[in-house]
Amino acid sequence: MPVITDPYFYLLSVPAVLIYGIGKGGLGGALGIIAVPLMAFAIAPTQAAAILLPILLAMDFFAVRYHYKSADYVVIKRMLPGALLGVALAGFYIHAVPQAGLKLTIGFLSLWFCIHYVLSEFGLMKAAKKQKGKMAAMIWGGVSGFSSTTIHAGGGPASIYLLPQKLEKVTLVATMAVFFALLNVVKVIPYAAIGEFDQTNLLTALILIPLAPLGVKMGVWMLHRVSQKRIYQLCYLFLFLSGIKLSADGIISLI
Repeated sequence: MPVITDPYFYLLSVPAVLIYGIGKGGLGGALGIIAVPLMAFAIAPTQAAAILLPILLAMDFFAVRYHYKSADYVVIKRMLPGALLGVALAGFYIHAVPQAGLKLTIGFLSLWFCIHYVLSEFGLMKAAKKQKGKMAAMIWGGVSGFSSTTIHAGGGPASIYLLPQKLEKVTLVATMAVFFALLNVVKVIPYAAIGEFDQTNLLTALILIPLAPLGVKMGVWMLHRVSQKRIYQLCYLFLFLSGIKLSADGIISLI
């Protein structure tokens, strides 16, 4: 069949795409961090990321059209060189590492994001100093590009650099929207190079794309009705459990 028909895949992928859209719609883009780890329970991690990429590009189109005038392009210009390097390194990585290694990578990244979230919530992390230097932008841009390419979760590392800049809220959201839209376009290159944009993956993405605007609308609706903190806590709980499972699967497969 030229499309994925496994019901278990859609049982995981439908909420994954909706959660990503909800994050884009107003509850914070970092919610999307759970998408690839969830889908990786049903299919290979690289296939999960490849199927999600066209869906993210569709979301980016609407986000950029709305936000591009408010973005801080000086900040984007500082972060972009490191981010592009991170995308390139991730492209070589996902090509060279076996699926078991990628599961382990996704598991460890998931757990790292959970630890960072918990430490931040309990005030156990020192506030980062405002840095405008090229080195800080290069480092966090690079980490963001790498994690964005491997699991579509570059928001955390990018925020470590962006939040101390004290950008106005609308400017911050717009800057993130434009920055990741640019990265998502570039990420097409490594995924096309490793042959992940085949007929099956593209048609499966096409089936799931209608969920993208629905998820965004749900996020807008939930913005003033649901506790954002509770949603994040639930999301990171699932991310933690996914991280444990994927790490264990990766380790067992490599032994």
